[in-house]
Amino acid sequence: MPILHLEGKKYHNPVAVALHFIGGKWKMPILWRLCQKSPWRYGELKNDIEGITHKMLAQQLRELEKDGFITRKVYPVVPPKVEYSATKRGRSSLKVIEELRTYGKWLLGDMKCE
Repeated sequence: MPILHLEGKKYHNPVAVALHFIGGKWKMPILWRLCQKSPWRYGELKNDIEGITHKMLAQQLRELEKDGFITRKVYPVVPPKVEYSATKRGRSSLKVIEELRTYGKWLLGDMKCE
């Protein structure tokens, strides 16, 4: 397969491209939630995703917004109100995330994980 170029980076296969955008520990759990129900407030996401820090959640949300997977709507009120929703691009990742969830569940059973 030829080397793929996107945004100044080189990728050796399309899977690497997809993982660049939605891979890692937190992006898929965030996207999965935003695809199940929208919109979500920041605090709701923070409370629902066990183990994520404020810094990491804010960073991942910024990256997902920059890459067009989510939208961020800010309301001009005090205290600040911000809502996050999945875009069409974000919703397109749901099928992949669901397949990985299914595969993960299968691995848990196959490998006798607790």
